[in-house]
Amino acid sequence: MAAKTGTYTLIASNTLGSAAADVTFSSIPGTYTDLVIVANGLVTTAGDNIQMQFNSDTATNYSTTILEGNGTAASSTRLTTKSFISIDDYGFWDTVNRSVTIVNIMDYANTTTYKTCLSRANNANNGLSACVGLWRSTSAITSVKLNPNIRTFDTGSTFKLYGIEAGNL
Repeated sequence: MAAKTGTYTLIASNTLGSAAADVTFSSIPGTYTDLVIVANGLVTTAGDNIQMQFNSDTATNYSTTILEGNGTAASSTRLTTKSFISIDDYGFWDTVNRSVTIVNIMDYANTTTYKTCLSRANNANNGLSACVGLWRSTSAITSVKLNPNIRTFDTGSTFKLYGIEAGNL
């Protein structure tokens, strides 16, 4: 018998009909092994990084390690004791070139470990980045908030949340 692999199930989808300061996925069921967020769009004012928070936690319980490049230079950055996880850097969203950001959140419903995520972001004009994020909480993730720091997501930006179902042998 062939092994069944994990499958993606669309949990929520949001296409902005007007500009928005943030996008929140709430009431996330704890029935999947992992979560995947796919965001694609623009911001209303250029040059901003997307920040992510879990369960409305605004305390300094987050850290991010960022690897980035723009075709000319590569670098890395470490952010600690922040009130958010940065899910892009050189792949930042702008007003003309759509950016794509994909976030994998592992073992999100586990209540005995801290939560980790991997994100990849790219923008044809700016560059790309890969980020590793940590939320120092053992709470199950039931909501995820994305916001472009002090700017707003532009009309037509899309956000999808998928649950990954466990594969079995």
